[in-house]
Amino acid sequence: MGNNKIKKSAYFIGIKGVGMTMLAQFLKGKGYEISGSDNPEVFLTDKVLRENKIKVFSNFSEKNIDLDADLIIYSTAYNEKNNVELKYLKNNQDEKIGKKLYTYAQALAQVFNKHYGISICGSHGKTTVSAFLGYVLNEAGISPNVLVGSRVPQFKGSSLVGKSKIFVAETDEYQNKLQYFNPQAVVLNNIDFDHPDFFKDEKAYLKVFKDYIKKIPKNGFLVINNSDKNNLKVAKFCQSKVISYDLVEDYSMAYKKETVNYLAYDLSIKNNKQVFKVNNFGEFKISLFGKHNVLNALAVIATSIELGLKIEDIKKHLLSFKGTERRAQILGKYNKAIIIDDYAHHPSEVKASLSAFRSVYKNKNIITVFHPHTFTRTKALFSDFVHSFKDSDELIILDIYGSAREKKGGVSSEKLVKKIKEVYKEEKIKRKVRNIKTISLAAKYLKNKISEDDVLILMGAGDVFRLYKELKK
Repeated sequence: MGNNKIKKSAYFIGIKGVGMTMLAQFLKGKGYEISGSDNPEVFLTDKVLRENKIKVFSNFSEKNIDLDADLIIYSTAYNEKNNVELKYLKNNQDEKIGKKLYTYAQALAQVFNKHYGISICGSHGKTTVSAFLGYVLNEAGISPNVLVGSRVPQFKGSSLVGKSKIFVAETDEYQNKLQYFNPQAVVLNNIDFDHPDFFKDEKAYLKVFKDYIKKIPKNGFLVINNSDKNNLKVAKFCQSKVISYDLVEDYSMAYKKETVNYLAYDLSIKNNKQVFKVNNFGEFKISLFGKHNVLNALAVIATSIELGLKIEDIKKHLLSFKGTERRAQILGKYNKAIIIDDYAHHPSEVKASLSAFRSVYKNKNIITVFHPHTFTRTKALFSDFVHSFKDSDELIILDIYGSAREKKGGVSSEKLVKKIKEVYKEEKIKRKVRNIKTISLAAKYLKNKISEDDVLILMGAGDVFRLYKELKK
């Protein structure tokens, strides 16, 4: 390489995708020149790209492509049929381009596999655990490399570039992206059937995790949530050390969990912090709420101890972690009502989040605006969704947010609302439930309705967070 091009460069097609942005920011931190393209619409990741001064073309065109880039990385939401840039690359593919063209998962795995890779996986909680663990290790002076699927305010982005060999990454089972990774350690939160547009049934979904666990080397380790039945099924295939964690209501039940390595008990809420004890290590405190976040903290405690951190350090840094964007994130107030953004989009997540909000805002009127994410998920998990919203006093369901990969099909928000109303009637539950088609119509409906007695939760994996801006207009 001549002096005029000492820096390496990477070009991203579909750069605004959560994983794509996270990898772009990380490679920029490693000294790469980064550019990329995407749709002009506003994404949650725009802020990270802006903060990192990454050049983004706001439309796809073959003229955008940096053909001299060392890496060309593309999102699997796109292919040569629905993206002009990929069409151009595949039709004009010489050997040189072929060698540097990677999907997002392949590119991430290339980096991950060169390090001591700790893979955070499972159906729910990956983002929180990867940020939480990365933060604790970093504050304790380990200097890890970290990649998280959301912006972490305390990272000023979604990644950390570290000096150590440790690499903590959020890794996704969708489209069996796990096949590209060779982890030294795996943290497995839970396994709860999802992504029905790719996995034909639960058996196919479980197989991906089984195959992945088999890859952990004998001198590596697996950290699992012991309360998850599917985790226990999969852990049997592990050849390495298995470290388990769990939560019991009070210590009198602890004897039932003798086989668990890290057990939390005596859970309470004091001064807006969750407080709990673990084994004989005394009291731990976290700033995040909900039992699911106590389990997330246990995953971090177990992994940190395995990596040699001192208990005092773990306690200190667990408490100062503030969470990630879009995970129970307080956006602000409108008409004195508290507005919260939450990424929950699977029935189990919806239930866990609403239960957590209910425990914190006991005397408030909780209004949830839910944006179902993808037709396939809504259809496959329809009956679970019906029973997920009981902790919300009022429920507004927007029309389904389709993904780039699917056409409309077989289900609607209207049908979901109808079914929820039927179930509530049968169970004598008094709740208001309605379908409002769009974000702007929902904002219109709520504008003069909400007050200081209300907590408004904007929930889903799409762009429901935009409702807060619409209200403020």
